[in-house]
Amino acid sequence: MDGEHRYSIGELARMSGCTVKAVRFYSERGLVPEAGRTASGHRRYGPEAVARLGLVRTLRDLGIDLATVQKLVDREIPAAEVAAAHAEAVAVQMRVLRLRHAVLSAAARRGSPPEEMDLMHRLARLSATERAGLVADFLADAFGDDGTDPLSRVLRRSLAPELPDDPTSEQLTAWVELAELTQDQDFRSLMRDLFTDHADQHPSAPPRKHAVALIAEAVPPLLAADADPASPEAAQTVADITAAYAGSRNLPDDAALRERLAAALTAANDPRREHYLDLLSIVNGWPPPRHPRRELAWFLTALTA
Repeated sequence: MDGEHRYSIGELARMSGCTVKAVRFYSERGLVPEAGRTASGHRRYGPEAVARLGLVRTLRDLGIDLATVQKLVDREIPAAEVAAAHAEAVAVQMRVLRLRHAVLSAAARRGSPPEEMDLMHRLARLSATERAGLVADFLADAFGDDGTDPLSRVLRRSLAPELPDDPTSEQLTAWVELAELTQDQDFRSLMRDLFTDHADQHPSAPPRKHAVALIAEAVPPLLAADADPASPEAAQTVADITAAYAGSRNLPDDAALRERLAAALTAANDPRREHYLDLLSIVNGWPPPRHPRRELAWFLTALTA
C-alpha cells in the first residue's frame, strides 16, 4: 500500500536485532523482499519484511541452512518435516557433547595424562554392541567363561552395567570410569578371588549367607553400642561368623581359616569394588548401594584382636 510506512535498512536492522550487513545479505538472497527503493537507490522495506526477517533469524538460530530457510519461508516444504529432521540432528549433537563432557569431566577429576584421556575417549565412543562385548569379557573373566553356575548367573546380572540409549551426562561419565576399571587386571583378579570365595561352599553344606552378609547383619548393633573389638561381645560375634564360614566350607575353624576369611573380607572392603558398585548404580539408574565398610573394618579388627 502506498500509505504504509517504509523502513530503511538501518531501521529494519535495529528492529530485528540484526546487523545491516545481515539484512543486506538476506535481502540479496531474496529471503527479505524489498518494497521498493528511493530515488537515490536506497532499499526500503514494508511491514511484512519485519515479520519475515524475524522468522529467518529464528530459523538460522536453530541451525537451519539458508537453502532450507528459503523453502520454508516460501512454503515449499512443511515446517514440521524440517523441524523433525533438525531435532534429530540436534539430538546427535547433544549425544556427542555429552560424550565429550563425560571424558573431560572424568579426566579433570582424576588429573588424567593424555594417554588415559585417549583410552577414556575410545571407551566413551563404543557402540552398544561393543559395550556389551567389553562387559561380557570382564564378567567372564571374573565369574567363569560359561556362566552356567547359578551363583555366576546371579552375579552377572547384578553386576552388569547397561547404559540406556539416551544416557545423561552423569551416566556417561560413570560408564567411562566403570569401563576403564574393568580393564584393570588387578581389579579383575580381585573380583575373581571374591567370586571364588563366594562359590567355594562344600557340596554337602546347606546354602548359607556369605560372611559379608552375616557381618552386615550382626555388627551394626555392636557399632551402635560402641563395643570394643576386643570385648567378649565382639569375640562371640567373631566366633559365630567364623563357625558359619567354616561350616559352609566343611573346614575346621582354625587360624588358617580365619586368615582366609580375613583376606576375603579385606578384598570385599576394597575401595575399587565399592567404586564399581557406585558407578554401576549410576549407569543402571539404581538407588545408591549401601556399603558395610564400617562393619567390615570393625569385624576385621575384632578378628585379629
